[in-house]
Amino acid sequence: METFYDKEIKDVFSSLNSDEKGLSSEEAKKRTVKYGFNEIEEKKKKTAFSLFIGQFASFLILILFIAALVSFFLKEYLEASAIFAILIINAILGFIQEYRAEKSIEALKKLASLKAKALRDGKKEIIETRLLVPGDIIFLETGDKIPADARVIEEYSFETQEASLTGESLPVKKTSSALKSNIQIGDRKNIVFSGTIVTKGRAKAIVVTTGNKTEIGHIAALVQGVEEEDTPLQKKLAQLSKQLSIMTLAVTVIVFVAGLLKGGKLFEIFISSVALAVAAIPEGLPIVVTITSAIGVQKMVKRNALIRKLPAVEALGCITVICTDKTGTLTLNQMTVRKIYVDEKVIDVTGEGYSMDGSFSAKPDDLDLILKIGLLCNDSAIEDNPIGDPTEIALVVSAAKAGYKKLALENESPRIHELPFDSTRKMMTTVHNINGKKIAYTK
Repeated sequence: METFYDKEIKDVFSSLNSDEKGLSSEEAKKRTVKYGFNEIEEKKKKTAFSLFIGQFASFLILILFIAALVSFFLKEYLEASAIFAILIINAILGFIQEYRAEKSIEALKKLASLKAKALRDGKKEIIETRLLVPGDIIFLETGDKIPADARVIEEYSFETQEASLTGESLPVKKTSSALKSNIQIGDRKNIVFSGTIVTKGRAKAIVVTTGNKTEIGHIAALVQGVEEEDTPLQKKLAQLSKQLSIMTLAVTVIVFVAGLLKGGKLFEIFISSVALAVAAIPEGLPIVVTITSAIGVQKMVKRNALIRKLPAVEALGCITVICTDKTGTLTLNQMTVRKIYVDEKVIDVTGEGYSMDGSFSAKPDDLDLILKIGLLCNDSAIEDNPIGDPTEIALVVSAAKAGYKKLALENESPRIHELPFDSTRKMMTTVHNINGKKIAYTK
């Protein structure tokens, strides 16, 4: 597979047959035919009919179906009707849950559809993410979700959050320089990855891979390739079904042979043996299991957990070890200001995460000033959605707890110059026009 992180920018353009002006609309269409749409291909979806039929794929259900047929041929119509009714109700409940879950997942995917800023025909346009192709020039800014794997060609204090891919919570500072060969994903500082977030600065990049060929696409392919395994409950029911079948068959044969040895009539003995077999099968077990699982699903839904298959609820109760990434899974990838040292005092700050509800244990004279500095000497924002580095967002939130709003304060004290944070100074400085005076704030 061709790599782009170890190439100079001019060589990247050459490899992708592109240039600073981007692609023409005509060329983009040709590449769409060649590379496909920039979306992760999914397994063929099950139809509603196949979802319904799938509810009968159980050994116990098969036994009950045979029992219902036998009862029907023996003219035990009430018994046969009852078993058939149980089978249908059981299938309907399972089908409704799976169908609703599939529709909910589809709706979530539609909400997640994205737009991208790209160069087409030499002009900057906003296009659908799925229409991006290798060779496209894209523009990225703070808060953007990166639409495809791309090689950075220009950057200005540019950082991305790659926790969803690497598990590392700290933002990664990107560069446009070529890197050495054979380095891991986390060290590819000149590549931005599909699905990650821009937390700081802006950049221009050239798309190198799309769809299933992106790093996140490789992960999706691995996940989709995993074969479904029966849950502990399904395994136990299958085992119980086999044991019941063997025991029922054994008892039926014993009763049949014993009847023959006693000189009974063949047909009457056969009817009695079959009736005994049907009576031994627990017709109510599948519906009881299904209803219990359905109740569990409803409880999980109230806790914002979407369950695709009913037996998965029971599987949660059998888990003894969870292997999971921390950031964004066990934690929210949020930080909170807890203490502020000002005027030789330590001030306690209450509140959780990015909630602006909180208070200060004391309010010394310079508290307002330090909160303003943290707010203005900052590129993060929380007005609509939290955007930026978690540490810097925490500073914005702490100022909001004192009643300061970023947009309003920036309008009162417009930024006229800045020195971005760098590894040499280890500081960020912004200069503001406050009542006609130039005042610098440093963080």
